[in-house]
Amino acid sequence: MKVSEALASRVSVRAFLDKPVPEATIRAILEGAARSPSGGNLQPWHVWVLTGPRLAEFKALVQRRMAEQPGGEPTEYQIYPPDLKDPYRSRRFKCGEDLYKTISIGRDNKAGRLAQLAKNYQFFGAPVAMFFAIDRIMQPGQWADLGMYMQSIMLLAREHGLHTCPQEAWARWHETIAGFVDLPPELMLFAGMAIGHADEQHPINTLRTDRAPFDEYVRIEGY
Repeated sequence: MKVSEALASRVSVRAFLDKPVPEATIRAILEGAARSPSGGNLQPWHVWVLTGPRLAEFKALVQRRMAEQPGGEPTEYQIYPPDLKDPYRSRRFKCGEDLYKTISIGRDNKAGRLAQLAKNYQFFGAPVAMFFAIDRIMQPGQWADLGMYMQSIMLLAREHGLHTCPQEAWARWHETIAGFVDLPPELMLFAGMAIGHADEQHPINTLRTDRAPFDEYVRIEGY
């Protein structure tokens, strides 16, 4: 698969098949992604992978915690700016509306929307889950490096016929995750990621988010 094909076909999948992924495949993806660029070659990424009984144990724990604390835990970083301005606010709003439209959940159906949101915390049924953390001493440049590492994983997953869903939503359960995987205190959880075989028949996976017109975000001079 060409890189351009991997980019074009990568989407955030929110319904996976109950089909296992071999450990060798996951290892190959993570090792390949380690060629991602990082300033000064710091390689600031740390990854935890859960699958099988261990993943089932974690998901059961989160379900119990959600029943006790539906709002999750206070995040250690702002997932989105508190006063998101346009055009970013409008893009985010439309993305949400388009997502719920694929599964026929209207704005007035709060219970339906909450139920769909809760599927984040089951990794949308994916057989493999990943958590990504970074050392607390790191700065924005190294957070960008971690993002590039995650992007490399998502593209390599496509090469292996797999799909992914990066999930900053897991920042709301960082304390629970830290305790479960024994995350060292000097590391901060950034995000999770679901990985597996997409359920191609599920309507939610038909979502294709918009992209801004080229001239809206690019300035080319000198040609």
